[in-house]
Amino acid sequence: MGITIADQNEKVQLKRELGLFSAVNFILAIMIGSGVFVSPASALKYSGSVGMCIVVWLSCGIISLLGALAYSELGTLVPRSGSEYAYFMDSFGPLHKFWGPLPSFIYSWIMIMVIRPAEIAVLVLTFSQYLCQPILEMFCFVNKEDMSENVYKIVAIAALGITTYINVSSVKLYVKVQNIFGVFKIIACLIVICGGIYQVILGETSNLDRGFEGTTTSPKELALAFYSGLWAYDGWSSVTVVTEELKKPEVNIPRSIYIAVPLVTLLYVFMNISYMTVLTPNEMIRAQAVAVTYGERILGKFSVIIPIGVALSTFGCALSLQFGVTRVCYVSGQDGFMLESLSYVHYKKLTPSPAVVLQGFISFLFISTGEILELIEFASFLIWFFYGVAMVSLIVMRSTMKDAKRPYKVPIVIPVFILLVALYLCITPIILQPSPKYLMALGFMLLGVLIYYLCIYKNKRPKSFLEGFNRYIQFLFLAVPPETN
Repeated sequence: MGITIADQNEKVQLKRELGLFSAVNFILAIMIGSGVFVSPASALKYSGSVGMCIVVWLSCGIISLLGALAYSELGTLVPRSGSEYAYFMDSFGPLHKFWGPLPSFIYSWIMIMVIRPAEIAVLVLTFSQYLCQPILEMFCFVNKEDMSENVYKIVAIAALGITTYINVSSVKLYVKVQNIFGVFKIIACLIVICGGIYQVILGETSNLDRGFEGTTTSPKELALAFYSGLWAYDGWSSVTVVTEELKKPEVNIPRSIYIAVPLVTLLYVFMNISYMTVLTPNEMIRAQAVAVTYGERILGKFSVIIPIGVALSTFGCALSLQFGVTRVCYVSGQDGFMLESLSYVHYKKLTPSPAVVLQGFISFLFISTGEILELIEFASFLIWFFYGVAMVSLIVMRSTMKDAKRPYKVPIVIPVFILLVALYLCITPIILQPSPKYLMALGFMLLGVLIYYLCIYKNKRPKSFLEGFNRYIQFLFLAVPPETN
């Protein structure tokens, strides 16, 4: 017998705890990870000049805003958590018994099992490295590589445990912690920008004065510059993954996007300008961590602020990524595409605790194995593949749901444009940088198709075992199926 709830006034389900400020912070948390601090030089390397590099960063911000606005229409038209998963179900699901639900399953399969937990593992490892490095240097351990590696892993696992605890405990605790980390993240970006402004005031503009000198004329190089820039902006669609927990989603989804994405664009552009006031293009390209090199050059004994800022940024990003992917677990579990117990909600804390623990466990496995970057490389280009499919779903719903209420609507040219960008980002690396990792990604998708055919379409599942397992999860996590409205 499962757990029952008695004498409880409110329904056991996810609650709307995220306001506008929290929604903006959620987008900022996922868009601003470690990339703009550690490796923002790819766009400069491939564009060939300071001026063209700034054009690339600004253009990528505009493209990201257009994509996010298309997602605003999707998020207000389909008011369910899960983002792409929910959109694929509503657009393609009714079209065909087999093929219709397949994109939703493949999306949840790849995101839940590989992409998000691998990204979280990389982020907490990055957090650990930038937090521990100044401490190890202080105690003269910096040259003991084996010890450093062990310390990094231990601290990363501890950080993963903290993010999992926060996301299991309550949404209100998550909101408080994320809002604090979001503010510190912006402060770290502003420190970099203010350093650049100070250098300009001092007249240190020799690097910027180069303008468009050396701009590439190679379509291939320019394509790779935009490719690098657009990847740095990834996360602009993130707020739609938590639609069911947003207050007034029909209002706050578009508003949070209008605030967050332009803000990230401004930060990225001015941070890169700041880097280029202090570092030459060659120094930026050679630097292992651009912001750290920049901090050592301009902040002197206060340069420790930069690695601490990177650590705070990556921890906040990992926390929000885990929060978001557990909502994909939640909705796919409700639909029977994943284990039903992944949709269970703690009867008091009102969090999807089984889904959170699962994500924490998979990320722990990735940290333990150590082969994380390869996993991200072979699967990460699929993120833009799903962006493209989402644009197709929006176009489809313009026809199949033409009379549905749309609190927000974009011109049809926007999803068509983003679809073309998605095709470009999926095809470009395969043509310009062919690698077996893309075959691995295809193989993982085909494995998902096989599992879908057997377990979902043909329903060949050990039902008695799964029923017992779900009851065990109920008692273990004090979690129950969510009540519907």
